[in-house]
Amino acid sequence: MDLAIDKLALGGKALGRVGGCVVFVEHALPGQRLRVRITRKKANFAEAQVVQLLAQSPAYAPPFCRHFGVCGGCHWQDLAYGEQLHWKREQVQESLRHLGGLTPEQVLPTAASPHTRYYRNKMEFTFGPGPGGCSLGLHLQGSRDRIFDLQECFLQSPQTGAFVKKVRSLCRQSGLPAYNPKTRRGFWRFLVLRESKSTAQMLAHLITTDQGDPAAVAALAAALTSTFPAITTLVHSLSRTRAQVASGADSRTLLGPGYIEEELGGLRLRISAHSFLQTNTAAAAGLYDAVRRFGGFRGSETVWDLYCGAGSIALYLARQVRRVVGFELVPEAVNDAYSNSRLNGVDNCSFLAGDLKERLKEALGSGSLPRPEVVITDPPRSGMHHQVVHALKELAPGRIIYVSCNPATLARDLALLGDHYEIATVQPFDLFPHTAHIECVARLERKRI
Repeated sequence: MDLAIDKLALGGKALGRVGGCVVFVEHALPGQRLRVRITRKKANFAEAQVVQLLAQSPAYAPPFCRHFGVCGGCHWQDLAYGEQLHWKREQVQESLRHLGGLTPEQVLPTAASPHTRYYRNKMEFTFGPGPGGCSLGLHLQGSRDRIFDLQECFLQSPQTGAFVKKVRSLCRQSGLPAYNPKTRRGFWRFLVLRESKSTAQMLAHLITTDQGDPAAVAALAAALTSTFPAITTLVHSLSRTRAQVASGADSRTLLGPGYIEEELGGLRLRISAHSFLQTNTAAAAGLYDAVRRFGGFRGSETVWDLYCGAGSIALYLARQVRRVVGFELVPEAVNDAYSNSRLNGVDNCSFLAGDLKERLKEALGSGSLPRPEVVITDPPRSGMHHQVVHALKELAPGRIIYVSCNPATLARDLALLGDHYEIATVQPFDLFPHTAHIECVARLERKRI
């Protein structure tokens, strides 16, 4: 059938209508007219594939990467950047309205990323079966287990492609096969690159199984550092889990101090292999400014920072408040947070490691910590656990600043808090240009009940 594309839905799919039926289409743009083939039909919606482009969208922009359409990332590379910002704000508004039943007072225009190419400070690459027993790259579009050999990438830095090619070549020469998630056999699993945008330091993190000779990793490390002097530290970790997640245990540092340093908003941050830091350094500074502005701090507040990672938000706020207490699951991140406190001469931040649900229960039960006037929460894509939401209601801070990377779970959590808090402002941020991912900062004020 022929279909006119009206909008972009949350998650990046395009949407058109035929009669009363909504039709979702992958890789289409608002303003296009398409001939499509229905691939799936449900009671109130259908899914379709593009057969032919009949009329191009005024918002079309020529893609700049050779892997566009093959790679599973950068789905919106053919959409003009101003239109990307427009649709991200629309999707935040629609999520709050339809998924949360909310009508926030103000959803501001999406804040643009200062850079739309080479903006990432971290990239994860996957090994898989391929020529010579090893491929290394990114996931194919629509696939969880198939990868393609990356040749170039405009996300991290111009040298990323050359680095990945060299690692792929060395791993093939090693004679050890890449890990196959179907058979659960093989050695090489993931390569994670972290690159400081301010210091140019680079951390390479190789993640393997225990089904090979660790000496192969040491040999690879020596060959890499002789070719790429930008590598200032190299870490090796073992992954024994079935889950295809780029992390591991039993980490050992093969070169350098085991961390790199990044500058963000006047802070010097020490980032190790397993630490969390917002992936777009330049855009994160604007997001942190919004957190500080929405907090309305006067200097006397105690702030709790939930899901604090390496403490970047806590340290960013430290000089505007009396005290910050950070909560974080990953012990290595807490160690980094204390290192970052010392590095920046901050002495009014403390950090607690452990499961957030249990830590909040202990804090509420024992009264061992001063109650916060403001809570910052920056949960993963899955949002806050319902026990954390309940603890926030019991804690009853005057203000909550919610940093979200998923408008759907943001809408859910704000709705759950709605009997105690009202939404004052929501600011979308584009930390991931050319993708459908959206970050938001929401300011919640406690109701007078």
